[in-house]
Amino acid sequence: MRPEERRDRLAASRLYVVTGARDDLPALLDVILAAGVDLVQLRDKESEAGDLLRWAEVFRTATERHGALFIVNDRPDVALAAGADGVHLGQGDLPVEVARRIMGPDAIVGLSTHRPEQLDAASPDADYVTAGPVFETPTKPGRPAVGLEYVRYAAEHERRPWFAIGGIDAANVSEVVAAGARRIAVVRAVTRASEPAVAVSRLRAALDPSAVPRA
Repeated sequence: MRPEERRDRLAASRLYVVTGARDDLPALLDVILAAGVDLVQLRDKESEAGDLLRWAEVFRTATERHGALFIVNDRPDVALAAGADGVHLGQGDLPVEVARRIMGPDAIVGLSTHRPEQLDAASPDADYVTAGPVFETPTKPGRPAVGLEYVRYAAEHERRPWFAIGGIDAANVSEVVAAGARRIAVVRAVTRASEPAVAVSRLRAALDPSAVPRA
């Protein structure tokens, strides 16, 4: 994907799914990308670089086939080696500017934020940010939920693409959208769903009633 296509694709994105390595990964990625997921992130904090690269190949193949974006969590070195579209960083990870030097100007760099001060201080070199966790979630143990008020703050103050994240599912996504979110990132709502494609379709419908599955 060319650099300008990456950023156009990011700007048009609505649904971002984060998942780690799993036995059914190729099938899962094909199903959810066909159903309408725009970005997928490889997040596996326990694996070493070599293992991450092997899983990254599965992500890259699937996203190239479906015209979606592939992001690696935490590791700009792995993202670069894997040919990913970008990297996602937490507040305690490498600074955005350092990741940019590693990956180059064409890569997408994302950044997590958890409160207004972090959003206000987010590097202008980040292509997108996430705001959350909106609701309590076991994927972020020990991190308190920020609630819908932070979603409202991001909607009012953030102009680059941003994704509400944290405990969002089909039961509460309408509240998040009503608070001003136009993009969401999810983990369990899709990866733990008995029918991932149905879960994706329901989330897409809440975000954009005119959305149709991507072939």
